[in-house]
Amino acid sequence: MLFPKKVAHRKWQTGRKSEEKRNRPATRGTTVAFGEFGLQATTASRVRSNQIEAARRVISRTLGKTGQVYIRIFPDRPITKKAAEVPMGKGKGDLDHYVFEVEPGRIIFEVKGATSEELARKALRKSVNKLPLKAKVVSKADTIAK
Repeated sequence: MLFPKKVAHRKWQTGRKSEEKRNRPATRGTTVAFGEFGLQATTASRVRSNQIEAARRVISRTLGKTGQVYIRIFPDRPITKKAAEVPMGKGKGDLDHYVFEVEPGRIIFEVKGATSEELARKALRKSVNKLPLKAKVVSKADTIAK
């Protein structure tokens, strides 16, 4: 699973954002840069490191040895959680997992070198089921034209 080797701050603040601010379109990482096809988020969500790994595995297995997968997001936001049946107070909980906050329009995965366009699209469509968001498959030509 993905997680940072070294962090400046072990625990981050909660980051309370309104629904309106969370659903603003992404300004960075919106074009397919490394591969021919990409998976573009259409809704906002927090994606855990284990969900990213599960989606990557689905893509890799579907493509076989023919294609290469690029992960365009990295979970660096720590999420804390207090243990079960622990009373309120006594500080913030221990680190539980890491997430990446995906905004609509962000490219999550890219695929390069697949034997066919159909296979690449199939692999990316399958991976959406492993993620807590809605996404669409886009090609390099689609994202550059915008």
